[in-house]
Amino acid sequence: MLGITTIRPPVALALAGAAICIAVIAGCAGGEAPAPSQPSFYQNLAQPDMTVDPAAAASMISGYRSNNGLGPVSVDPDLMRMANEQALAMAQHDTMNHDIGKPFKERVSNSPFANVVVVENVSAGYHTLAEAFSGWRDSPSHRANMLNRSVSRLGIAAAFSPNSKYKVFWALILAGDARPS
Repeated sequence: MLGITTIRPPVALALAGAAICIAVIAGCAGGEAPAPSQPSFYQNLAQPDMTVDPAAAASMISGYRSNNGLGPVSVDPDLMRMANEQALAMAQHDTMNHDIGKPFKERVSNSPFANVVVVENVSAGYHTLAEAFSGWRDSPSHRANMLNRSVSRLGIAAAFSPNSKYKVFWALILAGDARPS
């Protein structure tokens, strides 16, 4: 006799269900934080204390550039600072303009990027990175900036302005490599 036991289908289903429940409960007991409910490029930035994810922006723009035969862009701390200052200035003045605060050419000439190509996209009213990117992609002049062959670095910022009809002001600055290799 081989000692083979046959499990009836209702019992097999009950055992399988119990095993699945134990696995689910064990998974919930882990110390890891749950995954975000949505990608960062869909986060609503029209609320206090929210910031745009620069790595997600670089990835999104690099993917777009790759689809158009161009190289990637990377996040640059100086461009991040410049973009943040511009987004904040526009939010403080409730105006979308390249020359709020300081004129664009002056901002560039006083930066490490004075001797390379620098372009800027500004916008207002988009609440997510995905919306801002789509708006820039669908605008010929903004699209040309994102697809500029001479840029390899970026800085991006969004500033929340609760009393503005726009709520969120955006600045994207793209530049060539100003640092020696």
